[in-house]
Amino acid sequence: MFFPIKDDQPTLRSPHVTIALILINAAVFLFTKTLGSEGYQATLVFYGYIPHLYLHGGQYLDAPTWLIATPLTSMFLHGGWMHLIGNMLFLWIFGNNIEDYFGPIRFLAFYLISGIAAIALYTLFNPSSQVPLVGASGAIAGVMGAYFVLHPRARITILIVFFFIMLREFPAKFVLGFWFLYQILMSTLDLSSGGGIAWLAHVGGFAFGYLLLRLLLKLRGRRRMGPDEPRIYRMQW
Repeated sequence: MFFPIKDDQPTLRSPHVTIALILINAAVFLFTKTLGSEGYQATLVFYGYIPHLYLHGGQYLDAPTWLIATPLTSMFLHGGWMHLIGNMLFLWIFGNNIEDYFGPIRFLAFYLISGIAAIALYTLFNPSSQVPLVGASGAIAGVMGAYFVLHPRARITILIVFFFIMLREFPAKFVLGFWFLYQILMSTLDLSSGGGIAWLAHVGGFAFGYLLLRLLLKLRGRRRMGPDEPRIYRMQW
């Protein structure tokens, strides 16, 4: 297993939205935990995204009235402490730089749309699933796809846990490229039910973020921040 710890890319703007998203996700998780085991599970079912129910909810008299909002509400629910901590760690490392490029409003829109794109791909291949899909990982995968385009040469410090524990630095294009290929491999092997990980949602989010940033850079161009600027380029807004 490996976990990103930090990157070497500075930011010009404070990542207020990134911090707010982390705090909201943490607050929602802590609140759901106060509901007890049954209340917690009920919350995941009611506010999580269930493909079969979302597509065919009109057939059920007891379908929740907030069904239409579950693609959004599901992004702020998590299945456990490690699920939450892992997602928020990834969001902090990669989100602050992407918010720095987009600005707070555009970044929030990008984040939410990435999550919806992740859910859309998952639904395409799992339309009959009745398992609640929860977590911010699809949206965060979109952020990672954007980071892959904007900062391919960034250095990411990785904590490697195998039969040993060590810290190593790798280029972002290697770390994120390996992560993306692993998601594709796991989804191809159809192991998403093992461990409760929606691999295809990760693939969908990352692909959306990557393709959108490639398109925006093609349309709007790129420019260097300056001769001494460590970042690769900045989008022209």
